[in-house]
Amino acid sequence: MGFQELTPKELLGAGHAAPEINDTAWHVRWDAPDAPDASEVLAALPPEVEFHTSGSTGPSRCWQRTREYAWSEAGMLAGFVSAGVHGPPGAVVAFAPPLHVYGALATYLMPARLGVPVWYRKSYVGAMPEVGHGHTVVVATPWIFSLLLRNIDWVRSLGHLTVLYSSAMLPGDAHTLLERAGSGRVTLVELLGSTETGGIATRRWSGGEPPAWTLFPDVSYGTESPSAGTAQDTEPAAELVIRSPRLGHQPGQPRPADWRTGDLVEPVDARTFRLVGRVGRLVKVNGRRINLDETEHVLRTAIDCEDLALVAVGDPMTGEQIDLHVVSTPGTDLSEVPALLGVRPRKVHKVPRINRSKTGKLLHHQKTPVTEPVTQPRRES
Repeated sequence: MGFQELTPKELLGAGHAAPEINDTAWHVRWDAPDAPDASEVLAALPPEVEFHTSGSTGPSRCWQRTREYAWSEAGMLAGFVSAGVHGPPGAVVAFAPPLHVYGALATYLMPARLGVPVWYRKSYVGAMPEVGHGHTVVVATPWIFSLLLRNIDWVRSLGHLTVLYSSAMLPGDAHTLLERAGSGRVTLVELLGSTETGGIATRRWSGGEPPAWTLFPDVSYGTESPSAGTAQDTEPAAELVIRSPRLGHQPGQPRPADWRTGDLVEPVDARTFRLVGRVGRLVKVNGRRINLDETEHVLRTAIDCEDLALVAVGDPMTGEQIDLHVVSTPGTDLSEVPALLGVRPRKVHKVPRINRSKTGKLLHHQKTPVTEPVTQPRRES
């Protein structure tokens, strides 16, 4: 797959949400002598930059943040990938669509802050671009770790590779990449955030046990007791509440003073914490956030069965996936499950029973023997 050559002004003129910027492969040289400076980039952006939630956990909503704050956050990302002994990168290879907040900041604006060339495509198919042999940043989505493993010679040809990642649980392929690339050749820079908040926290590591999360420079946090009914079987944790000048706001509404993230954390100190899990059984599959409780309710109304449960599972390629366990009856039709879920489950199992508490809550140690796997794993790009 070739990359269409665009000038920085053509990229800015199209806008981060344009189909031709999200759906086609392109290459922009922010290191060109006539590349716009910071004031010109800001002037090309709308005063309020808009992003939309996916609508997977409720109606899709528009969230706005000023162009100054979007530009500021892109600068923080540039700082994160430039930290360490390898210094600033000389190129960016991006796979995160600019339509969404992560891609807009990391694919669309961060290379401008760095002043380096960027190659973008959203497709899994195609050769990696010729970027030279220096320090390179890959703006990753979950399946990109699998792609990098397929192109391990390209990874090893670089002076250093920094992978910037912001998409829920880190896939198992990320750990495999660190091992196969060789000691110290790859650095992972993870981001925690959302459409509503922008970036909240980050952590940087190259192997071994991942460190705790550190807040962005302009973010502070507090914690609150989890909502009633939140599972707290083994981990003492509290819900993360953050304050930041970059919090998004809905059109015509003031910016909120703080934001309950839905994440359960264990504070380490005033600036760092360990992430335990999520309130309300939220998972993110291929970038789509899914509320398991709400989705189970939808399935129950559509599927004739004795019982069913959605179980979050790890996946080496996408990080998080869903297994559907069904206690079926004669004639149970499961053909509409992918359409009802919005994503294809990793597997659908017919099981004799589902382990639940006396109040009906799905037990976290659910290990019901599988009697009949109905669908096989399927990779999605």
